[in-house]
Amino acid sequence: MLGRKEILVAPGAYDALVARIIEKAGFEAVYMTGAGTSTCLLGMPDVGLATLTENIMNAKYIASAVSIPVIADCDTGYGNAINVMRAISEYIRAGVASVHLEDQVMPKRCGHLAGKVLVSLEEAVGKIRAADKVRRDLDPDFVIIARTDARTAVGGGVDEAIRRGNEYAKAGADVVFPESPLSVKELELFAKEIKAPLLANMVEFGNTPILTAKELQHLGYRIVLWPGSAFGLVAGQVTDLMVELKKNGTTKAFMEKMMPLTKIWYEVEGLKEVKELEKEFLPSEEVQRKYEKSRGL
Repeated sequence: MLGRKEILVAPGAYDALVARIIEKAGFEAVYMTGAGTSTCLLGMPDVGLATLTENIMNAKYIASAVSIPVIADCDTGYGNAINVMRAISEYIRAGVASVHLEDQVMPKRCGHLAGKVLVSLEEAVGKIRAADKVRRDLDPDFVIIARTDARTAVGGGVDEAIRRGNEYAKAGADVVFPESPLSVKELELFAKEIKAPLLANMVEFGNTPILTAKELQHLGYRIVLWPGSAFGLVAGQVTDLMVELKKNGTTKAFMEKMMPLTKIWYEVEGLKEVKELEKEFLPSEEVQRKYEKSRGL
C-alpha cells in the first residue's frame, strides 16, 4: 500500500466494534488510537496513563476483529530502547501490521497538548534502531512509523522536526510522522524536506489544519490518520442521549439515529456467520431446539 500513489486512509478505532465498522465501510486499514484507547478504555486523558499491557490488549482485540492491516499507537515504547524491543515484539504477536513510536519523554502527552518534552536525538534514534532489529527478526513486513513531536515541544520547532524526521528514516523507520504542523505551509515543508514516506494526522479541533485525503496526497503524504473522529462523535451523541433520557425518561427521540441491534449483530458483528457455524458443527437437535422453541430477534 505504501508503494502506490494513492494515499492510505486509516480511520481511528478505539475498540473492535468500531474497527469492524471501518472495515465494512471499505477502508483498507484501521488505526488503533492511543488517545481513544486511554479515553474509552480507561476514561482517562492521553497523558501516558495507559500501560503496554492495556494497549496490547486493545490492539489484539482490534486486530482479531478485522482482516485489514492495523496501525497501532505504541506511545514512547514504554521506556528505553530495551523496553521498545519488548513492546515491538508484543505488538507483532498481537497481530498488528505497524506501530508508531514517539520521541517524547515519559510520561508522554497527546500530540496536540501543550507541555511536551523531547528525549535526546541519540535516545530516539536508538529506539528506532532497536525496533528495527526486532522487526527484522520476527516480521520483516512489520512497518515502523517514527513520530516526532518536535514541532510543538519544548526546545523544538520546524527545523528540529525536519532534522529528527530524516535521522529516524536513516535509523530504519519506514514512515515518518511529523506531529502537529501548525499550517498548510508547514505540511508542505515537511513533505519537501523529510526524505521518507510521510504520515499526516488529522485531529479535529487540534493544532493542524484539516485537509482532505486527496489534498494530502497531492502534497506527497502516503498515510493519513483520522484518530479521534469516532470517539469524538460518540462522546457528543451519547451526552445528548443521556440528557434526553434523564429529562424525559425515554430514548424515543434518538431511535432514528441508532443502528438497530439486529443490524449490529448480523451485519457488523457476524452473528449470521455464527449461526451458520452452529448448523455445521452443533448437533442438529440442539440447533432445532434453540431456534424453534425460543423467541427473540
